[in-house]
Formats: sequence, C-alpha cells, structure tokens
Amino acid sequence: MMTSVMALGFVFLASTTSMATPAKPKKPKKQTSGITASNLDNSVKPTADFYQYACGGWMANNPLGDEYARFGSFDVLGENNQAQLKDLVTKIAAQKNAPGTVEQKIGDFYNTAMNTEVINKQGAQPLQPELQNIAKMHRNDLSVKMARMLMDGSTPFFALFGSADPDNSSMTIAHIWQSGLGIGDRDYYLDKDQQNIRDEYVKLMTKMFSMSNYSAIAGFKGKENEMANRVMALETLLAQYAIDKTVLRDPYQTIHKCTPAEFQQMIPAINVQQYLKNNILEVTDFDVIKAYLAWNVIRGAASYLSDEFVDASFDFYGKTLSGRKENRPRWKRVIDNVDDCLGEAVGQMYVKNYFPAEAKQRMEQLVKNLQWALGERIKASTWMTDQTKKNALEKLAAFTVKIGYPDKWRDYSALTIGTESYYANVMNSRRFDMAYNMSKIGKKVDPTEWQMTPQTVNAYYDPTTNEICFPAGILQPPFFDMNADDAANYGAIGVVIGHEMTHGFDDQGRNYDKDGNLADWWTEKDAATFKEKAQLIVDHFNSIEVAPGVFGNGEFTLGENIADNGGLNVSYTAFQKAKKDGQIKGEMDGFTPEQRFFLAYAAVWAANIREAEILRRTKTDPHALGRWRVNATLRHIDPFYEAFNIQPGDPMYMAPEKRSHIW
Repeated sequence: MMTSVMALGFVFLASTTSMATPAKPKKPKKQTSGITASNLDNSVKPTADFYQYACGGWMANNPLGDEYARFGSFDVLGENNQAQLKDLVTKIAAQKNAPGTVEQKIGDFYNTAMNTEVINKQGAQPLQPELQNIAKMHRNDLSVKMARMLMDGSTPFFALFGSADPDNSSMTIAHIWQSGLGIGDRDYYLDKDQQNIRDEYVKLMTKMFSMSNYSAIAGFKGKENEMANRVMALETLLAQYAIDKTVLRDPYQTIHKCTPAEFQQMIPAINVQQYLKNNILEVTDFDVIKAYLAWNVIRGAASYLSDEFVDASFDFYGKTLSGRKENRPRWKRVIDNVDDCLGEAVGQMYVKNYFPAEAKQRMEQLVKNLQWALGERIKASTWMTDQTKKNALEKLAAFTVKIGYPDKWRDYSALTIGTESYYANVMNSRRFDMAYNMSKIGKKVDPTEWQMTPQTVNAYYDPTTNEICFPAGILQPPFFDMNADDAANYGAIGVVIGHEMTHGFDDQGRNYDKDGNLADWWTEKDAATFKEKAQLIVDHFNSIEVAPGVFGNGEFTLGENIADNGGLNVSYTAFQKAKKDGQIKGEMDGFTPEQRFFLAYAAVWAANIREAEILRRTKTDPHALGRWRVNATLRHIDPFYEAFNIQPGDPMYMAPEKRSHIW
C-alpha cells in the first residue's frame, strides 16, 4: 500500500519485542460509527459492486477537478495537510528571519519560488552555465561530468546512492540502479501502442532544446527535431537493456555485489549487469551523448524556471501522460517543493501544531494489537512448517515501529538558501541531499533515521531495517478517527498497519531475515507453497480489465496485493479480539461491526480517476488501482462474504479454491 522513504522528530521507537495479548485502548467519551452515509451509493448492492456501493456517493460528491488526474481520500487528506503547511510556511515567509536559521531558509525558499516576475524575467538564464559546460565537453570529460551531475541530483544512464548492504544490513554501501529514461518506464519506449507518447516526448525535447538555447550553444539550431530524435533513439536503446519492472522486484536478480575495481571495468559500457552487454557510450556520437546529458538537465530544471518551461513540461507529463487538464496552483507546487527540500524542518513545526500526543498513544496500542494478531495467524497457519513459523515469529518480534515523528531531527545548517534564483535554491538542496546520502557510504546504518517526513500521508516498511513507519500525516480521518468506534479504525488504519507488517512477509520482504539481511529462512516446501498461494493473486489481478483492452499486471503489483490481503486478515483478527473484549460497539447507523470494518476499508480507496491516469499507473505503479484494491482484494477475504451475505452467483463472489490465504 505504501512505500518507503525521510522525516523529523522526537519520541517514536515503540519496541515490539513482545507479542502479548493486545492492549485495551481508552475510548473517547462519545463515539461515532466512523461511516459517512453520504459516501454510499445505495442504488448498487454490496453483493454486486462493493466499491461502487461503499464509495459511489463520495465519487459523485467529489468530481474530478481539472488539476487532477486522480482525486481520492488520500488526496483530500493530502490537500488538508498542504493547507496546514501553507499556513505555517507563509507566516514564516512574512517575517524577517535571522540569516542562517531554518526559518530564514524556509522563508527565502518560498518567497523566491513565488516571485514569478523575477523567474519569468530570468527565463533560461539559470541553466546557461551548465549547458555551456556540457557543450564544451570532450569524451574524456564524461566520467567527471557524470559524477558532478549525480551530485546535482541528475541520473543519466544510471543512479548511484548509499543504502544498506544486503548481506550486512548494519552497514551502508554504494548501490547502482538503472535510470536515465525521460518518459519513465521502459514500456513507453518499447510497446507498439505507445507511439503517440513517444511522438509527444520528441516534440517536448525539440521545443526545450530551442527554449533553453542549448541548440544554439551546441551548434544545431534549426535541427532541434533531428537531435531530439537521435536522443530518443539513445534512450530507446537504454530501454532495451533496462530490466523489466517485474524482474526488479526480485532482489536475487538485482543485487550483484562487486568491488569498486570490478565496477570500474563496467564503466565503459555504463553497466549494472544488463548494461554490461552493450557498448552504448563507445558507439554513440558524442554530440548525441552531450545532448542527452543536456536534456537531463533541462527536463530536471523545467519546473523551477519560467512559465514557458513549466507549461511545456506540464503539457507532456501532466496532460499527455496523465490526462490532467490544468496545472496545480503555483502555491501548491511551491509548498510541495519546500516540503521536499526542507521536509524535516517543516515537519517539526507541523507536529508541534497539528499532531496530538493522544493520537500517538492510541496508535501504539493499535500497532501492538496488530502485531499480536499477525503472530496468532502465523501460529495458526496450516501451510507452514514449525521451523518457518519460528523464523517468521522471530522476525515479527524484531520489528522496529516508528509512529508520528522521529526522535532526532535533521541538521540543515549546511544548506544554503538565497533569494537570487528559485532554480539555484533547488540545486543547492539537491547537492545538500546527495552529499548527505553519499556521506553514509562505508558507515553504519542509522536505525533512527526516517524515510518519510511526519507530514507525509503514507506509511512504509523497509526490509533492510525491518521497520514499519506511520507518519503523523496519515493518522487522521479517513484512516484514523479518534472519535470513531474502533470497528472503523481497524478497517482503515488497522489495515494500513497490517499491510505494512505483511510487507515483511510478501514476495520481496520474505527474502530478508529479522536483521534485514538478504537470507533464505524458508524451508523448500514452505517457499513452494507460498508461491502457489501468491500465484492465485497474480492470476486474479492479471484477469482484471482495468480499461478497454488493458489488463492489470498481477506480477508487478503482487507485493502490494499480498500486503492488502494480509493487512485485511490481520486487522480483522485484531478487530474480532477487540470485539470479544467488549471494545467494539454493536450495530451503529444500521451497520454491524463487521460491515463497518469493510466499509471503512473501502472508504480509504474512494477516488475518481482519468483513463489516461489508469493507463499510466498500470504501467508504473506497483499498487493496484483503488477500485481493485477493494473489489478484487475483498474477494479473497472469507469474513467479507459473511458480513454482506455474498452468495454464489453474486458478482462479488469468487469460488473458495480461487481465494488466496497466505497471512
């Protein structure tokens, strides 16, 4: 469901070395059912289309605005958080702040980014030194140039970053990853039905080579389209050597450790195993390579330059790829960039103003309850041998849990933010972040570091640290409601918690042990059974027609679908225990506790989405679309059938032998 990745903080490590009987949370004085009647579409039976029944009212009441490719419950909460951040940032920006302080950096970043008069007057000027440098390059300058571009946050050909050693998760080593495709996924370059996307991409390059003045600097003015097609051919060649996204999910096929000396031998071919098979750099005209490097700089800068660049970039990446009709208001884009560049500094203020301590305490209780439930389900599993169960329980007990915000905040004193150029501030931030990441290589992994900011509306599991994290930003309705009966909370935030826990045991996470090392702790029999059960999920999602003639990718979305499946089962077990202990009310607003559980789950995924965005996400997003995270996933959950009396012949019904029960 969620992902992994920076933050802010104070107290957050809720150790999970014990899986005792779940704690009993204190109830608020007055509780609601947690179900909003206007979200429902009573013209549809829950047995026919549960997503439409549970979310149809919300969808009708929240039509898709022109600035959105998709708008859902996540986005509503994100918009609310963004408005809160705007209030914090604009108040700081209106003050005279002491030089060098975090407040000065936040204020100057925001004010400079909002000064469109200056930005439009500057035009392409901020890019000229870098573009001139590229145009003057010789082939033997390439290695140094690519290293400098990496530190500027640009990753032509491949990316390099510091991350945990898969064989020794306590240490950070350098990782190389495929990169450098301007459209994104390799399928856009290789699939026959994507020619229109490729044509529009070439048009964008053609336009920006001229707008940026690079074609004049490099001596191909008037031939921008010809050069754009040659760069497109180079990127297509890179795409042919790129590893497919489904293969990238397997750590055993993507992790190939080598010494710096051994990697140096790969450099002539720009290789990470696959690239070793080609000699792209040796055979490609160096003018094309330079244009490709310049294009990486230009497209990476476009959002921070004049309106002409912003609009051209949006026409392709916003309209063509996602179907959006207009760009988001500037203040929203700028607040997002303040958040990206000074996330923990902003997050510290966010937590102080908007995150109550009692929400953290309630979450700690829920997490403990979910851990207990997953432990019970592992113990009761009929398909795992005792040895694999023992290893799984040890891994579960070793989880590190991070809730709300970190206990150690990042130091921004080395980051320089001025008032001369929005683009310069972004570049300074990129260099600051890259230097921070590179400085980790060869050092111990910091177990207290967060990979998301507290204000992020998301959550994550990291297999290399065996940690689950729930930022403050997601601990709000519709995910978490302090005033709602816990049937709804277990269906919403409870499933989120269970989802992240299950990631530790999905098709990727199961390859890592309790210490975060890549190690096989499964018996051969159990591993084979796991794959058989997982294949049921793959087959089901492969069979879903998400758009006319376009089907879901069950292999690519398998990890998230397993996590949804497990999250529902684990949270339902914890919910039933809470109900047995008298912590859940009976019927409320006409719904049983079990019905409220599943309605709350569905409400999390309420959304409207454009067809172009459906197609884009099907190619690039490892999560299934919201409609299918409800309708497809619930078909595998036995208690759902009981809650809504789903019978053979009902559209929501799936035969028991086709249902997958893993966790």
